[in-house]
Amino acid sequence: MSPTTPAALAAHVVDRVLAAPGRRRVVVDAAAALGAGVVLADALVEPLRAAGRDVVRVHADDFLRPASLRYEHGREDPDAYLEDRLDARALAREVLDPFGVDGTYLPTLWDPERDRATRAPRRRAAEGAVLVLDGELLLGRWFDAELTVHLTARPATLARRLGPDRAWQLPAFARYEQEVGPQDVADVVARVDDPRHPALVVR
Repeated sequence: MSPTTPAALAAHVVDRVLAAPGRRRVVVDAAAALGAGVVLADALVEPLRAAGRDVVRVHADDFLRPASLRYEHGREDPDAYLEDRLDARALAREVLDPFGVDGTYLPTLWDPERDRATRAPRRRAAEGAVLVLDGELLLGRWFDAELTVHLTARPATLARRLGPDRAWQLPAFARYEQEVGPQDVADVVARVDDPRHPALVVR
């Protein structure tokens, strides 16, 4: 591992994105409880724009399945949290796949607070745009992306961040680690036990 800073980690990812021309899709995967995924994804926006690239920000939590499906097995079922929470097919169909073809995408699909469709209109990004998607438990779903980033932490750190009220999620993340191996499949991996002092995993 190589100790770094949040700014240097963002710069490293930006350099990887800019290494190739054309539209680029970047997936930032991290447990929401760590608070690092959305921060890193947001930190990519201005440097990419400064480099002349249009940037589209999308949040996976805007593509959740309806509550009737997410909570079919109860509100605290770890297997459902891993398997049934995200509408992965919709995220691929409405965002990642068409963006790679012609730059079109749906910015949001579902409002989980109101539990109804957002009815957002489709948009089209400029040629050479970069789509930055953040969320948790995203890898291993056959999403098309040019760059994947995984932010990880020790199980004890995750348990502390989740707290007792969300400890039921821990088996979902344990299954994710065992079945997907996000640290092995992501292009960029960093440890964020202390988000102020991340460490880039050198492979």
